[in-house]
Amino acid sequence: METSLRWLDSPGGQGVTWGVPWPRGAVSPDAPFALTGPGGQETPVQSWVTATWPDGSVKWSAHAAVPPGDGPYRLHPGQEPAAPPSPVTVARENGRLTVSTGTVAWTIEDAGETLVRSAARDGREILRDVRLISLRQDGPTPDEGGTVHRQRATGRIERVTVEQDGPVRAVVRAEGRHGDWLPFTVRLYFYAGAEDVRIVHSFVWDGDPGRDFLAGLGLRAGVVMRDEPHDRHVRLAGPGGFLTEAVRGLTGLRRDPGEEVRRAQVAGRPCGPIGDPEVSGRLHLIPAWNDYTLDQLSADGYLLRKRTAEGHAWVTIPSGTRSAGYGYLGGVSGGLGFGLRDFWRLHPTRLDVRDAAQDLATATVWLWSPSAPAMDLRFWHDGLGQDTHAAQLEGLEITYEDHEPGFGDAHGIARTHELTLRVYGATPAHPDLAAHAAAMNEPPLLVAGPGRIRAAGVFGDWAPADRSTPARAAIEDRLDFLFDLYEREREQRRWYGFWDYGDVMHTYDADRRTWRYDVGGYAWDNSELSPDLWLWYQFLRTGRAGVFRFAEAMTRHTGEVDVYHLGRWKGLGSRHNVQHWGCSCKQLRISSAVYRRIFYYLTADERTGDLLDEVAGAEEAYAALDPLRKLRRGGHDPSAPSVGLGTDWGALAAAWLTRWERHGDERARDRLLGTMTGIGALPRGFLTGEARLDLATGRFDTSRDAVEVSHLSAVFGLPEICSELIALGLDAPGFERAWLDYCRLYLAAPERQAAETGRALTGISLIQAHSRLAAYAAARLGDAGLAALAWRKFFRDEGDQLNSNALQREPEWRLTRVEGPHVPAALWDAPFVSTNDAAQYGLAAIQNLALIPGHLPED
Repeated sequence: METSLRWLDSPGGQGVTWGVPWPRGAVSPDAPFALTGPGGQETPVQSWVTATWPDGSVKWSAHAAVPPGDGPYRLHPGQEPAAPPSPVTVARENGRLTVSTGTVAWTIEDAGETLVRSAARDGREILRDVRLISLRQDGPTPDEGGTVHRQRATGRIERVTVEQDGPVRAVVRAEGRHGDWLPFTVRLYFYAGAEDVRIVHSFVWDGDPGRDFLAGLGLRAGVVMRDEPHDRHVRLAGPGGFLTEAVRGLTGLRRDPGEEVRRAQVAGRPCGPIGDPEVSGRLHLIPAWNDYTLDQLSADGYLLRKRTAEGHAWVTIPSGTRSAGYGYLGGVSGGLGFGLRDFWRLHPTRLDVRDAAQDLATATVWLWSPSAPAMDLRFWHDGLGQDTHAAQLEGLEITYEDHEPGFGDAHGIARTHELTLRVYGATPAHPDLAAHAAAMNEPPLLVAGPGRIRAAGVFGDWAPADRSTPARAAIEDRLDFLFDLYEREREQRRWYGFWDYGDVMHTYDADRRTWRYDVGGYAWDNSELSPDLWLWYQFLRTGRAGVFRFAEAMTRHTGEVDVYHLGRWKGLGSRHNVQHWGCSCKQLRISSAVYRRIFYYLTADERTGDLLDEVAGAEEAYAALDPLRKLRRGGHDPSAPSVGLGTDWGALAAAWLTRWERHGDERARDRLLGTMTGIGALPRGFLTGEARLDLATGRFDTSRDAVEVSHLSAVFGLPEICSELIALGLDAPGFERAWLDYCRLYLAAPERQAAETGRALTGISLIQAHSRLAAYAAARLGDAGLAALAWRKFFRDEGDQLNSNALQREPEWRLTRVEGPHVPAALWDAPFVSTNDAAQYGLAAIQNLALIPGHLPED
């Protein structure tokens, strides 16, 4: 089945990698793929499998190409691909790799202090000695008193691995450390015919927050300068254009070199001979500008300055607001483009040009600007005397912060940045620079449409956006409204910065009219209640580019910053807090693979694949830490810990499923099926609440006969992963029944709960969120009464035992029949509350617990 593809937002013109899902049994794992463009024109493509169905057929495939135009494009399984005219090649000899794209030859050493030794275009060396650099302080900024010492370090490459070697795409992974700390992984992406390399830099912070303060982190590249100073050029991006300068300027002089010379220099063309001796005889008297700096210290402004040489004063250049983070350094015979994606959003950042008047200049992209105060990751308060579990639980009751001494530790968190180096054969024209900066900040991506993705049967039960009736349109409008609200709030509240960009806030403070950025557990959200899933399913349903970009930034953040990648809590994440790592609640519900896998399959992003692999054995973290240590009455057995069947098992199941379908991992499959069968064998199934998991065998102790539910169990990806597992039809007796029982009974009348479990359920909350469970059960069981219950609970939050919200206020309409401009009378008629509609709205439309406009009193 051929698949139509479109550009997510802007068209390509450069290398792109994307993913496509396939229905079970449709594509064999050894099938080739061909790509065609407008008019059936063949486009070279490289393909590989990223996931398989249980029967071995392809579930997700990944593809790399350099599509030349707007499209549309079509992917054809079973057809041989066209070969690129200039394939990318990788050769290893004498401890070095040579990666040739047909346009640029890149030399990479197996180990040492250079990430890239050199890059040449048309036989001319342009780039030399790309290094990772850092600055480390032994104390915070000097305003706290005392003397601060800075230490410079160059990153050392310890291992280089070729992950792909063409013919369209090559990937080289380098691993090492920034001096004696900050382990990093860098991937270099090369495409056939390309003049650029995309660089993805990920590092783990492994310092001591009391004495290690990162004062600068960057990538520095040497640029060979051959041209006369007046034929050398510097370009630095502003918000909508570029600073356009020559190292030795010929404009604005007292003596005019001529209009053609001036125009040529501004355009970046060779100035040619300067005929007027009044000018040519005095060139040595025109200062050469050696150094430039663009400093983006906040999301609202950058500073620009330049100087003639070290030891002389800086001259201020008119500054601006938000730099696009891209620059050029070189001359008419070639040079280097360099930049950082989301430059201003990830502040404090900086671009440096040094020694532009010398034979070898340097361009530096700072991920953390050395102009900013040193990075301070110390915990944000002194503990307030909360030295016992009892005191900490008291603190939870007032600020919602789950504090514990020593747990607000950043040791083990990570961050990923995306950079670009581009080797030009001449100073680029302004439209080309602008296009390259835009492509760096919004990399082109090919995507299949929502209907095509849904037809493949991936990611459980959901449906493309549907505005076919007024009621359906009202729900879609509310979903769009809520996304637009968060997009506006991110901008208005400036949710940007090195560690913060990608996250959102947890709760609003109506009195101060701001989000509770400084109140314990109400500040940064850290995936609480699964905004990641809301965004990804909203993208799957709509195909909106803005939703994708928002979700992408959140995935980059929550998968890196909110999760531990080494140390005592490796594989766990931190609950919501003023600092992303501040809460003592370290749990799988934050590090869950369910939040990363959609992005991974849509993009085949290798770094996200690393994160998915990291949590494949996350159950081992229970041996080191009991997540319920402050509440548990019984003992904690590290070899057979009690695992929650909601947030915990849902995360484990997502990790095991992903590992199995990506790698064919039998251990992951065995643990997934074993625990599913164990849940089915428990007398109360999911209603049991928790069960002991034997870490050695991956099996639950099924002897526990208890009823215990939590309002959080089903709001961290459990419904999504259970829906997907049931759709797979796996051999796990009793599992579907156990899940349907939970879905039926959570919102059932207390009398019904007591009749089936022996007592009414307690701790019931988040009513609207759980209406999708009732909807799912209604769809699976064909129960119209349960479907009606789902709709009623969707609109009216009745029966919440823990929280209050606007849906608990008396509406202006009757619960049994909603009438109004957005919800016609037919909504509650039997045909509309069919099981299909209940499942569609329960699982697809209320991922974000949306309200229907026009049916609640004015607040």
